[in-house]
Amino acid sequence: MSDRQLIETAYADNELTAEVRQAVERTIALLDTGQVRVAEKTDGVWVVNDWIKEAILLYFRMTELQPMQAGPFMYYDKIPTKTDLAAQGVRVVPPGTVRYGAFCEPGVVVMPGYVNIGAYVGSGTMVDTWATVGSCAQIGKDVHLAGGVGIGGVLEPPNARPVIIGDGAFIGSRCIITEGAMIGDGAILGANTTLTASIPIYDMTTSDKTEYRGEVPERAIVVQGTRPREFAGGTAYLQCAYIIGYRSEETDKKVSLNDALRTFGVSV
Repeated sequence: MSDRQLIETAYADNELTAEVRQAVERTIALLDTGQVRVAEKTDGVWVVNDWIKEAILLYFRMTELQPMQAGPFMYYDKIPTKTDLAAQGVRVVPPGTVRYGAFCEPGVVVMPGYVNIGAYVGSGTMVDTWATVGSCAQIGKDVHLAGGVGIGGVLEPPNARPVIIGDGAFIGSRCIITEGAMIGDGAILGANTTLTASIPIYDMTTSDKTEYRGEVPERAIVVQGTRPREFAGGTAYLQCAYIIGYRSEETDKKVSLNDALRTFGVSV
């Protein structure tokens, strides 16, 4: 049987034989080196490799809590931190943490933030101070996750889509993105924007106020908003988000970002 078949069978039967343990360990090692991914784009569509998430869940069952040390920092956990960062061209600033089973391409910078198992982070991306990349999240190239950003993780159910951030996106301070929300290439999220699979996103640049859920279009400039909803006790204002403009395709990314901040007054 292939490692995939072994893992799928063991996950269904909850049986951890020696052969299954070896298959799980090989799969997590491949995750750690970027040779497999929890989700990947195939023919323009993101596909979830749910058997790899099953491998992660089995890995948690296999491993035991133990004391471990990373430089001057002591931990008590099941999964060690990532090693050989210099050889991989990844900068991690103390006490930033990248967990074993996550993969960062060369040129990634992790300030005192956190990247969890199963996550994939593209080259040139900055995980800024206290930003967290949850388990299995897929972060593109040249992304900036500003201070305190929370990218949600997802392991169960195994077929659930993780959060996906497109290349060149800028995620402003204290944004929260969960429930498999997708952020298109080059998009900008203003500070404190919260996005889930169910929070509506209204495109205020269209006459019909086009609505999106769980997906931000490419190059969209998004800010946090509220929408009224009537209840027995009165009117409540629930979370939503507004698209207030789009970055120009013709201009350089850096100039375009500065343009957006200046033109639309977006806080990041």
